Amino acid sequence: MTQTELEAPECTRSPSPSAGMLSQRVRSLSVSATIAMAERAKALREAGRDAISLSLGELDFNTPEAIIDAASEAAKKGFTRYTAADGAPLIKRAIIEKFARENRVTYAMDEIHVASGAKQVIYNAMAATLDPGDEVVVFTPYWVSYVEQVAFLGGTPVIVPTTIESGFVPDVAALERVMSSRTKWVLINTPNNPSGAVYPPEVLKRLAEVVARYPRAMILSDEIYEHLAYDGVRHVPMLDCAPDLRERILTVNGVSKTYAMTGWRLGYAAGPAPLIEAMAKVQSQTSGNTSSLSQAGAAAALTGDQSLVAVWRTELQARRDAMLAGLRLAPRLRVPDVAGAFYAYVDVSGCLGARTPQGNILKTDLDVATYFLDADVAVVPGEAFGMSPFVRLSFALDRARVGEACRRIVAACERLSDA
Repeated sequence: MTQTELEAPECTRSPSPSAGMLSQRVRSLSVSATIAMAERAKALREAGRDAISLSLGELDFNTPEAIIDAASEAAKKGFTRYTAADGAPLIKRAIIEKFARENRVTYAMDEIHVASGAKQVIYNAMAATLDPGDEVVVFTPYWVSYVEQVAFLGGTPVIVPTTIESGFVPDVAALERVMSSRTKWVLINTPNNPSGAVYPPEVLKRLAEVVARYPRAMILSDEIYEHLAYDGVRHVPMLDCAPDLRERILTVNGVSKTYAMTGWRLGYAAGPAPLIEAMAKVQSQTSGNTSSLSQAGAAAALTGDQSLVAVWRTELQARRDAMLAGLRLAPRLRVPDVAGAFYAYVDVSGCLGARTPQGNILKTDLDVATYFLDADVAVVPGEAFGMSPFVRLSFALDRARVGEACRRIVAACERLSDA
């Protein structure tokens, strides 16, 4: 299949004449690049190709049996009806227990919000707080939905770059330069998707000190990869670094990444009661409660035996090591270290300007991602994460497949010639 044949799917092309029925807001919304690339890899497999997808952030492990059993038992006992819009008491109590046990912080029931995934939690927070003209600071590289959600809800994303040289850790002075009376949120994601950076506590403290000088500004701390840090590196929660800002910090988390529960769709947040109340109001008018059975399963995940988390983390570290070693065999790639999450964010600038065997010149990281897809490996172009020329590769799949994917990428790089 050629690069031309792998054009973007219909849903990402220019609107048809009938698009006049759609709102300007939705017409400006992009399809998630990670999902789009995964769908393209799926199409290749359905056509008989042995395509390996490194595009989705989804563990290949099965959800632990104890979690499945808890959901099953809840169903048998009749826990199958509506719950409170933002979560039943059993899941809120489990989240409170988790924060007390792992993060040494105490929350009340009215400070906990539960939704259908961390993505919806973040959407609810933005919908509950943003007015036109409000600014949201986002560091690059960023998770694909941050900027899209802010813009969709009428806010203004303010993008603050990081660098590969800094390990993708934010520069405090850069934050200071963009803060203003219009700043409503500063979004912080550590361990970071897509870079794998784990922000040091001293950096988090200094970032919080900057935010503290702007009384209207709040911090959304996305900590969904909290348990996935390697080589003895420890994730430090933002609230640990800025306890005095408790009433202005929303901590977002979920069960999908830690417990292999992506399809269960359950995320949660802890924060000041007035904000949580407003988020619940948004959810009550948009989706209502997340699945009652997912709530029961997540409660079991958060309060049950946690030993499997360390086992999975050890395996992910081995997969990370295999990916980094494999990719570093390609001179055209610049492969930084990865401290957390399960992604490598690779600089592909050495591929730009090169000619493919088909005679195409690679001009962007999307071109590079499409060229790798021709080699039956799906990766996500860095433009989706606000930082080019990079590609993101997930190592959340079998070690042998990680190794094979890297071999294909290295071979594809070797087939490039200088234009």
